[in-house]
Amino acid sequence: MAVSSSHSNRTCFQIKPKSQSFGLEKRVFGLPVLQHGVVCVGKKLRAKVGTKVEAVQVGLEGPETTDLKGLGRALGLDVVSEMELREKGFLGSRKTKLVCTIGPACDSLEDLEKLVLGGMNVARFNMCHNTREWHRDVIRKIKKLNEEKGYSVSIMIDTEGSQIHVVDHGEPTSLKVQEDSIWLFTPEKFEGSLPFTVQAKYEGIKVGDELLIDGGMARFKVIERIGSDLRCQCIDSGLFLPCAKFSFWRDGKLVERNQELPTLSTKDWSDIEFGISEGVDFIAMSFVNDAESVRHLKDYLTIKSLKSIRVLAKIESLEALQKLEEIIEASDGVMIARVDLGVEIPLEQIPTVQEEITQMCRQLNKPVIVASQLLESMTEYPTPTRAEVADVSEAVRQYADALMLAGESAIGLFGQKALSVLQMTSSRMETWSRVENRHDLLQLRQLGVSLPDRIAEQLCNSAVGMANNLAVDAIFVYTKHGHMASLLSRNRPNPPIFAFTNDESTKMALNLQWGVTPLLVHLSDDMESNISSTINLIKSKGLVKDGDTVLVVSDVTPTRSTPMAVQSIQVKTIA
Repeated sequence: MAVSSSHSNRTCFQIKPKSQSFGLEKRVFGLPVLQHGVVCVGKKLRAKVGTKVEAVQVGLEGPETTDLKGLGRALGLDVVSEMELREKGFLGSRKTKLVCTIGPACDSLEDLEKLVLGGMNVARFNMCHNTREWHRDVIRKIKKLNEEKGYSVSIMIDTEGSQIHVVDHGEPTSLKVQEDSIWLFTPEKFEGSLPFTVQAKYEGIKVGDELLIDGGMARFKVIERIGSDLRCQCIDSGLFLPCAKFSFWRDGKLVERNQELPTLSTKDWSDIEFGISEGVDFIAMSFVNDAESVRHLKDYLTIKSLKSIRVLAKIESLEALQKLEEIIEASDGVMIARVDLGVEIPLEQIPTVQEEITQMCRQLNKPVIVASQLLESMTEYPTPTRAEVADVSEAVRQYADALMLAGESAIGLFGQKALSVLQMTSSRMETWSRVENRHDLLQLRQLGVSLPDRIAEQLCNSAVGMANNLAVDAIFVYTKHGHMASLLSRNRPNPPIFAFTNDESTKMALNLQWGVTPLLVHLSDDMESNISSTINLIKSKGLVKDGDTVLVVSDVTPTRSTPMAVQSIQVKTIA
């Protein structure tokens, strides 16, 4: 591979570990200790005329003289990530990202900060619930925490969708529904709560139909229709969550939604305008059935929004599964909404479908969130079931980018404990997978079509292989739009990825990428200067020390000062 050096010659390096045994027999508290070090054997290589690809630069390099006065403030590393790195080190830092749904149980400034300190990377707002004023107030609280406390929490809004059926009993927390109890479902709006009465949004329901609440939390049978109201008898007792979704069944079959309705309703477009005005980072689209609706929203955001807002497709219907690949390709990421999906396909298929979606998202280089009922029991109880912990562990084992809490954090009694369970379980599972060398055998398909894209892809694939084999402490990548960082993340490396960018939208979007810690910094056209200054910044924070090894991946686009595109991998030892 070609090597960048101060000389005009190009040198090819064969990189080998000092010992073929990486010291795996040496263990501390049951964990193997990996040894660092490389031996380089070089020979001359004539450079190809045309594309200039700087492949590897290996050497022991100390920091260049840089004025560090005031540079600490320039390092856009959020406080929580810095605390975790100091406490656990590079390899111990959590790579799976955590999403929390915000609701009345956690909307105070104090509770929001506790979630941030507990590891929340993205705050989700379900636009089915609460008022526009409430959403605005809480979004601004989170932005205030980011600005004043140095946090970096991204904001996601989740559209309601035109095909949704919703029931709301008016209470801020869940209600227990007893078998044989009679409830009135009414489309009429009312303030507060009324005994055995719920406000419902529905159409086409007949006497004899069965209503399934939140995929099976409770079940009702329609026994009488009074005008537009429905009298319903509970036939399966359970929990009635605020603003619960429901589906209805007739003669043992699910009544399909009206496919002629648009994916986004008039209310959804109003919510999207609100999200643009509040500067959200992600918009999750409910009930996506085709790629065209995703592309339509992305085109709209390109025109209407000054910042880049990523669009996530929620996979929650049979139609979406039938067009899965094209939907993923069109979107910026995916949320697996398992509750609604479990209504439309047999329950026993959910685990395999989840894994198939997760793997396809990795293949297509799109982040994926596993959502719905991860720790459902913690809505009411302080300890999860062991089955729930196993469910979380399985999602981590599948290398999902992110895990999401819904009712557990929004209305649950133990939201912070639930987040702690996600944090501890994901960290433990990641450590076990790394120590036991349980890398999956997923063969990643080639995504790039143009030569520059193929080069970038191969560069990142090779970089991760080198990083794992050399047991480097961290990977540094310099990126404008986050593409190189996502290609590295796609390979799920052992070391953490530090993505340096000068774009705020890119930084907030990378909060959803597995293993990526985004940092907002000033980047110049001089890549060597960028590398030197950022390494010195990280060192000034005490996050790297002499002897640590970092693998640096850079992608410099052509400018007047650098007319040729340069892509490189460099291995640097801090001295």
